[in-house]
Amino acid sequence: MRTGAETTRAVGRPATAPSVSRPGSRRDGPSPRRDAALSASRSLAELLKEHKSKQEAERVEARQLWRDGGYVFTKPDGRPLIPNTDYREWKALLARAGLREARLHDARHTAATVLLILGVPTPTAMAIMGWSSASMATRYQHMSDAIRSDVAARVGGLLWETDERQDGAEDQRD
Repeated sequence: MRTGAETTRAVGRPATAPSVSRPGSRRDGPSPRRDAALSASRSLAELLKEHKSKQEAERVEARQLWRDGGYVFTKPDGRPLIPNTDYREWKALLARAGLREARLHDARHTAATVLLILGVPTPTAMAIMGWSSASMATRYQHMSDAIRSDVAARVGGLLWETDERQDGAEDQRD
């Protein structure tokens, strides 16, 4: 009997190693993304501290039932959330806010576009978003009318100085 790799080779495709990652799994070894310092606004930092305090209270209440997996967001016993939980909470949040239906993944596009609007350099956006390639910026960051207008105004300012700026320069020379 042939193994999976031998069968794959027999049909003309290269053999590959079996996947070691599964949805919901996490690495226990060092990871550049996991070990990197989290930069956050003061507001977000306060919310995370508050969440950590509540989670510590859940840990105390769960006692020996607590499962420490190193997750930030967990069930009351420390186990990881069911992946569908994010989806349900996202849909409820959109409904409460009166916003259109959107995928949770669309929020990544929004975050990337906000970085573009703020003028964050691509290498910095890559680090924040966890991208390994600058081509991801093309995929996630979307040009807005506000950005186009800002660029047009800045180029116009360079090409056609206003009379006031010219007059000010002449006054300084005199």
